[in-house]
Amino acid sequence: QVQVVESGGGLVQPGGSLRLSCVASGSTSSFTTMGWYRQAPGKQRDLVAIISRIGVTNYADSVKGRFTISRDNAKNTVYLQMNSLKPEDTAVYYCNVNQRYSTYWGQGTQVTVSS
Repeated sequence: QVQVVESGGGLVQPGGSLRLSCVASGSTSSFTTMGWYRQAPGKQRDLVAIISRIGVTNYADSVKGRFTISRDNAKNTVYLQMNSLKPEDTAVYYCNVNQRYSTYWGQGTQVTVSS
């Protein structure tokens, strides 16, 4: 059974930075796309950034130029470097990893941007 565990959330002031990490374990098969989504209170879960196994990336317009997604295939880990954080980035951030026929989600990590 694949397990997905996020870490790195917390409270940060506007303009600050955080780095989220997500480790996927429990499978001998490789993961295809890996990504980050977020859900603010009362809103739907939206894509933040996604990265393919060969490093092709896609970002939500609201985070372009501020967030960077990367991955380490040997460690089955995906990262999200978040810079110039804004209050509207406040949300629970979820990691999503995919294999050929399956998709898996982490439990989420809270990111709060507030002074």
